[in-house]
Amino acid sequence: MVDAKASAASRQDLPAEDCRKQLALILNSPDFNASEREHRFLAHVVDEALSGRSARIKAYSIGMEVFGRGETFNPQLDPIVRIEAGHLRRALERYYLTAGQADPIVITIPKGGYVPEFSLRQQPHDTVSPAGPVASTIAVAPFRGVVLWLLAGIAVALLVAILAAAWWWNTRVISASEPEIPRLLVEKFDDLSGTDASKAVATGLRQEVVEQLSKFNDIVVMESSPSGTDTSVPAPRFVLSGSVDLSAEAFRLRVRFTNRLDGSVLWAESYDGGIKVADLLQAQADIAHKVAMALAPTYGVIFSADSSRHVDSPPDDWTAYSCTLSFYAYERVLDSETRSSVRMCLERAVDRFPTYASAWGLLSLIYIDDYRFQFPTDPASSQAALQRALAAAKQALEIDPRNIRGLHARMVALYFNKEIEAALAVGKQALAINPNDTELLGEYGSRLALSGNWHEGCALSAQAHERNPGNFGSYNVDLALCTYFIGDYAQAARLINETTFPANPIYHLVAAAVFGEGGYKSEAERERVWLTQNQPELVARLRHQLSMRLARPQDVEFFLGSLRKAGLEIKD
Repeated sequence: MVDAKASAASRQDLPAEDCRKQLALILNSPDFNASEREHRFLAHVVDEALSGRSARIKAYSIGMEVFGRGETFNPQLDPIVRIEAGHLRRALERYYLTAGQADPIVITIPKGGYVPEFSLRQQPHDTVSPAGPVASTIAVAPFRGVVLWLLAGIAVALLVAILAAAWWWNTRVISASEPEIPRLLVEKFDDLSGTDASKAVATGLRQEVVEQLSKFNDIVVMESSPSGTDTSVPAPRFVLSGSVDLSAEAFRLRVRFTNRLDGSVLWAESYDGGIKVADLLQAQADIAHKVAMALAPTYGVIFSADSSRHVDSPPDDWTAYSCTLSFYAYERVLDSETRSSVRMCLERAVDRFPTYASAWGLLSLIYIDDYRFQFPTDPASSQAALQRALAAAKQALEIDPRNIRGLHARMVALYFNKEIEAALAVGKQALAINPNDTELLGEYGSRLALSGNWHEGCALSAQAHERNPGNFGSYNVDLALCTYFIGDYAQAARLINETTFPANPIYHLVAAAVFGEGGYKSEAERERVWLTQNQPELVARLRHQLSMRLARPQDVEFFLGSLRKAGLEIKD
């Protein structure tokens, strides 16, 4: 490691000018394998530190001054600084292991922060090996000389092997062959009653749980752990264990979900079911469904555990996986700055792992948001974003034709490409593969409703909201639109008032229509003012924007009428 070769010399022992020269050596070296953005990152933090402003080196200031984020930048929602810092640390390590081996000053960015440290490289001590005494010793004791020669050879061989192993491990960590994916071991459920009947119930419940969890292709479900010598299969990070107790008329399943990294219990629950033949199979299926729905969907227990997990200097496989987690964090705010950082993160993930189907699907959804939330609208760039979305979804499905995120993205991209029937067919196909995926269920319901099938589509959106309240905001907007189109304006207004996407123009557009049609004059005026002040380009092309989203002309006209009631002038 670099630190082991560096002396304890502190920054105060080193002239600032020498440290700046070292920075120039790194930035100008073709062997410093870092992006232009990472060059700016390193130059910024070094300059701040050498100028006596180390206290200012925070994720927020880096996000604003290096990555051009605005004042609303939130490092907790936008992981760009943390991700780029990990890449930068690894680029520095590689540099000092290659071109920078003889550099006099070592610059590092310790984990847990972004303030650089500067240290003087320790020079190896000179060694003197006079030829005379050695020759004399060999002449006097030839056998001992042979032994020493053999031991020296063995030591060299061992050193080579150790260095090779270290190189392999570092390469494996830095250049993992596939992205991180949550692995869940479902252990055999303990049979507390010890009868043939209770054993059968325990076995049946476990099989049902495995089947339901396996429908989610963003996790790997395992029924046994790899052996200690098998390094080809990563060990599961999560474990689901349970026990079954049988009485004369019922059974009780107790399950708990554990994080293997620290032994913490992340979730536990008990379920009861009848053991009559007519009830048993249905009870097992229902319980397994509840267990799977608690753990595996977006915003479920696994998602929450991994979203809150902090990994210092994350390897590429974890960084790629964290990009998918940041997508769902973006969905809670739907603002353009967060979307930009998530897009770059996902583009980097698929570039590093080109067979990462789920990341391709999420990238497609980001491109779709570029298309539908870009204001002012540039027809050329909007169409290009839609074509990128279609291409990314196609790539996801070429890798894995049953990938839910890929099917999800293709459905939405086809819808905006005005291939409505094809879009709904893809959504129906995806829902048949995994009816438990609430993100898919809600989006399919929304597409059905916006295509004119308000009754069936709104029922599916309501079902998605009930089963997965984590994505509360976007579900509420969909439900508000549903209740608006069926004429329940009071309920639509309540749903809009419970939701806030302050930076998203379409949210304000729906709110204006709901309040305008419902006769809420002050609220409608508030939305009119926001739209005219913040999105004049959107207001100027309302018919076009609504026609992109609503398939039926009569729905477009009704919505425009509501906007007129809210005080908006319809120009196109």
